[in-house]
Amino acid sequence: MKPMIIKATNLNETATYERCSVAENYHSDKVSIARAIVKAGVTTVAHHLKNVEEIYLITSGQGIVEVGDIPPTEVAEGDVVVIPAGMSQKITNTGKKDLVFTCICTPRFITQCYVDEETR
Repeated sequence: MKPMIIKATNLNETATYERCSVAENYHSDKVSIARAIVKAGVTTVAHHLKNVEEIYLITSGQGIVEVGDIPPTEVAEGDVVVIPAGMSQKITNTGKKDLVFTCICTPRFITQCYVDEETR
């Protein structure tokens, strides 16, 4: 790995099937880092990631996250959500503004690791 700076102005925002938008900031074989945005009143699709651990760092907004057997929990700016590989997850924006968080996946997120739990 070599040092680098990746400007947020160069990111490509993509609307996802999951009902949010995602812009990947960086990836290598070992990790991916992306910004996710969930609009007010939206709940993402219940899903899990095969063989990939995920961490959310909430950067703005508020919501309720559901992870595995943990009771639904309110989250807001500065909160961290740790999601083990294979664990069911979804998040609801309960505020009036966008819910924005950074997703850190290890190893790197690839679409083949995504499992939709609502349509299977």
